Amino acid sequence: MTGAVADWLGGACLLAGALLSLAAGIGVMRFPDVLSRMHAATKPQVLGVLLLITGLALRLRTGSDLGMIMLVAIFQLATAPVSAQMIGRAAYRSGRIDRDLLDADELAGR
Repeated sequence: MTGAVADWLGGACLLAGALLSLAAGIGVMRFPDVLSRMHAATKPQVLGVLLLITGLALRLRTGSDLGMIMLVAIFQLATAPVSAQMIGRAAYRSGRIDRDLLDADELAGR
């Protein structure tokens, strides 16, 4: 009985992760500026991938698979925020953002 519950939870996580990843992709295509696109590319996408990974872990449940899934999760958490930071900084330095949209501008003096 526990396997069936884990399979259902895994399926729900897979579905939720797929929907969040789809929302991230739509946001990247539809949002007007770099900062909005950067937000869409990182926040829902990372959560979507983590839900997909959780769903896979609940469905597979073997030691070697769980180890590989954990490595993918760690790599995703380490790279997505750093890449978004670098994209945002490059867009700021190249003047491709509307500075009127910023609430605070910590890079103005640099």
